[in-house]
Amino acid sequence: MAPLSVVLYQNDPRTAQTLAVSLSQHFDSVHLAGTYQEVSPAVARHRAGVVVLDLEISGSGEVERLHQEFPGLCIVGTHRLADDKLWAEAMSLGASDICEPRNDDVVQSVLRGLTRCAAA
Repeated sequence: MAPLSVVLYQNDPRTAQTLAVSLSQHFDSVHLAGTYQEVSPAVARHRAGVVVLDLEISGSGEVERLHQEFPGLCIVGTHRLADDKLWAEAMSLGASDICEPRNDDVVQSVLRGLTRCAAA
């Protein structure tokens, strides 16, 4: 497998830092985006294969935009609350997986998402 770069956006800086440390143990590079508007330029700049995106702030519209701009991108959304409507909408718009922003959940969702992206 080629080196894999991850772009991570989480609204809470502490959560972002914790997830970045966890993801960096499994992936070649992890780049933090300060706002959801910085995600797309960061994906292009770092040639990311994966985005972990805070859906509470960015919403499912950002998933759709990223999916259209980067068709092969694996998009994993995070949300602190189980919001079935938002989760289903994000999945239908191009997210590979949705999970709570906890270390093990995010890493497992990224790995599941990569499997789905590779199969597509």
